[in-house]
Amino acid sequence: MPSESKLNSLKVIFVEARNRKISEWYTKILGGEIKLPRFQRFEAWDNHRIASLLQTVIHNLPLGITLILEVGDQEKFISRYLQTAPATHNKVQEHLLDGQQRLTALWRAFHNNYQWETYYVYLQEFDSYDKDEERDDLSIYWRGRYIKQQDGKRYPLWCDNPARTLERGLIPINLLRPDNIQDEIDGWLNAALQRPSAEAGVEAFEQFFSLKERLRAKVQELRSTIANYNLPFLSLPTYTDKSVALNVFINMNTNSKPLSTYDIIVAEVESAMGQSLHDLEADLHQKHPAISRYASLSSLILTTSALLQGNLPNQRGAWDMDKTRMVEQWSSLERGLSLMAQFLNGEGIYDDQRLPTNAVLAVIAALYANIPKSGDKRGQDELLLRKYMWYGFFSDRYENSAATHAFADFNVLKAIITGKQKPDGSPYTTADVPIFANHSLVEAEELTTAEWPKRTTIRGRGVLAVMCRLGALDFFTAEQLNAQNIGERHYHHVYPDALLKEAGLESFLALNCALIKDKTNMSIGRKDPLVYLKERFQWVSEEIVRDRLQSHLIPVDELANGGYERLSEEEKNLKLKQDFEAFIQKRAELVMAAVRKLIDGRQLSAAEVYKEVESSPTVDRQPAMAQISG
Repeated sequence: MPSESKLNSLKVIFVEARNRKISEWYTKILGGEIKLPRFQRFEAWDNHRIASLLQTVIHNLPLGITLILEVGDQEKFISRYLQTAPATHNKVQEHLLDGQQRLTALWRAFHNNYQWETYYVYLQEFDSYDKDEERDDLSIYWRGRYIKQQDGKRYPLWCDNPARTLERGLIPINLLRPDNIQDEIDGWLNAALQRPSAEAGVEAFEQFFSLKERLRAKVQELRSTIANYNLPFLSLPTYTDKSVALNVFINMNTNSKPLSTYDIIVAEVESAMGQSLHDLEADLHQKHPAISRYASLSSLILTTSALLQGNLPNQRGAWDMDKTRMVEQWSSLERGLSLMAQFLNGEGIYDDQRLPTNAVLAVIAALYANIPKSGDKRGQDELLLRKYMWYGFFSDRYENSAATHAFADFNVLKAIITGKQKPDGSPYTTADVPIFANHSLVEAEELTTAEWPKRTTIRGRGVLAVMCRLGALDFFTAEQLNAQNIGERHYHHVYPDALLKEAGLESFLALNCALIKDKTNMSIGRKDPLVYLKERFQWVSEEIVRDRLQSHLIPVDELANGGYERLSEEEKNLKLKQDFEAFIQKRAELVMAAVRKLIDGRQLSAAEVYKEVESSPTVDRQPAMAQISG
């Protein structure tokens, strides 16, 4: 037999169109009788949209229709008050499904409680100020506000001075709200108009009272226009099923910014579980703020939840999710995302600007659902994650169809971690994971053309990620790079940009980049790189040079060839080209040596990387040391 909910959803819904004055809307908001379902997005309108809305109302022009759901004995959705509306705890009579931006903007403008702007209506006949631009009569004007730290006051000060606002022909919108505020209006009129002194003549008093009466009449006229403005609405009856109301909300959303997948899933979770996804997200961010350094929290929630349910980590997978299971698995999601952030931090990936590809995020987070809290097994599983992640940065696996490839990799990685067997009874191994089975690591040659890592490229950011993993030292302070100071680091050319440009060489390469505190790339003409660096950072010993440059995997000898000042332009350009190519090639070899160590799970140190690459005899390093000491 069909459930009562099912029978209710099959009822014919009689949607009634009604008229309602703004004064009635205002009274309902004031009394807490109308609230928003919590799945609704928050305020989104800017000051131009708000001013346009007020202009429409002032001129009594039509607005779009609003949608409400009548509330019976019990609210169908968790609700919240409109922004800045009083929390009365009175019985809720209506849920506002569509029109929250309009009604929130009207409510807040009627109280002029926006922090960074104040709204007025302009009345031309009262404008005696000759320094402003011309405006149309009955137009809406807003003034941006700011607070000075010295005194904590809100500027410009004239915005809150009745006499100075009236001088400009401006009436604060809050005086026009449909409420019993005659005392407030009279107080503003008395402050705006200077009453003549007792010595002034009869004519002065007559002019004063005439002006005051004209101003009061205009304010009352505007108040009447606003109070009686009709804002029509459609009403869904109380017996409307939650799922039906939700679908109507989704289909009728009239905001200029379309609903995102996350917005709709927020609504569906609310409908299915009676829980606010916004609240769950806010709680997650409060407990684990580091997660959002790597991507938007809403995106990570959707893609990881999709994988946990065996769906693609993309929009399609999010649509296909069981929203009830999504909430039921929240603790696994929270643990996975938290450990993902810890894992990335431990691997020297500190934020989204240094992340080569976000395709690995949901995979790592979802896999942590099956990784134990401690012990040898956890170490073994995290070694697999490390190999997977760095392989993803230095192969072509995620350059196309990233979600599909991540899904395929996840399934086999999960099988390895959980000990699942193949149909023939043998265990899954890394040889079965598509990323390892079908893709090879890039060659060092490919890194030589990798783009500047500030750009969003997998390979360029992969190169930078290796330096971050090594904890590259700042050139000047020798401070080791970490999550706390990465925001102070800047992208710096090793071979100076100016020098390379003179020779027509591309300087914005990942292998020509160092992440250091120094923000300035000085125009240094023909100066050799190592000479410039020595002068810039005041290095005084061979040990300092090698420690700080090698922590970035910068090959010192290839950087120290130099001698360009004594050459002709043609000779300089030819030598510089050869030197720069040798430098880039050597640094590429160093980076790939580091990557191989990371994938193998070996300890990573710059000294060990150099030792491995320079195991064969090299050229005499005396020229480099000569430049340092000379």
